[in-house]
Amino acid sequence: ERRPDVRPRHLDHIRRLDEDGQIRFAGPLKDDRGAPCGTVIVMEAEDLARARSVAESDPYLLEGVFEAVEVFESLQVFPELEEQ
Repeated sequence: ERRPDVRPRHLDHIRRLDEDGQIRFAGPLKDDRGAPCGTVIVMEAEDLARARSVAESDPYLLEGVFEAVEVFESLQVFPELEEQ
């Protein structure tokens, strides 16, 4: 299991994004036994290509903890945003 060794680099990667104000939510997915089975990250990015680039540079992917990443565009409905 490579996860414990790679976790500090993964968290640094996410922390930098959070410090830049890009992260809206991030945390592990867990299976029915409570074991980590993935990660969900909701972030703001200029476009889908940038979001994909961020996901593909995650140490968990680069070091083989994750087999793959999936990136989707989303539209925030709730909580409601104030009109600008």
